[in-house]
Order: sequence, then structure tokens, then C-alpha cells
Amino acid sequence: MIKLALFARLEAKPGKEADVAALLETGLALANQEERTPIWFALRLGPSTFGVFDAFADEEGRQAHLNGPIAAALMAKAPELLVGAPSIEPIEVLGLKNTGVC
Repeated sequence: MIKLALFARLEAKPGKEADVAALLETGLALANQEERTPIWFALRLGPSTFGVFDAFADEEGRQAHLNGPIAAALMAKAPELLVGAPSIEPIEVLGLKNTGVC
């Protein structure tokens, strides 16, 4: 059962929007390899604002994700691509509807 989540907000530097989008698109392949990350979304919230939402069954899964390859890739590229450090918010999931439709 999904109980926990993370939301990361990213602001691209001017002219780096396409690079941030590409980085997030490549994150999907890495997310698919994370057994403890059953839900992962890369989002475009505005012209230069991006986000990542992911959810987990437990704190161990959330911490594994925070210490995994997606976070490492993002933090390695952050100085080059982002205005500042990503804002990462821990979230408690109170309800979830999942019809299995993709």
C-alpha cells in the first residue's frame, strides 16, 4: 500500500529548459529499475518549472530512492541546469485511487 511520497520542484536556468526535460525523461528508465518506487512522474509545471512526484510503500523505499541513481544524476546536473537546489518535500499519502490504466 502506498503511504509515502516525495515532490521535487525544479526551476531551469534560462536556456536550459530542454536539457532539464531531457534529464527527467531519461529518469524514467532509472525509475523502472527501482523495485521500491512503484509510482514515478516527471512533470512540466510551466515553461521553466518542472517536478517529480514519486510514491512508496514505506520509508525504506523512499530513502532508497533518495539515495539512488535518479537523485544522484539530478544533483550532479543541478548546478549546470537549475537556478537553485531542487525543493524536495516529503509527503504522507492519505488516499490513492489506482485503476491500473496507463
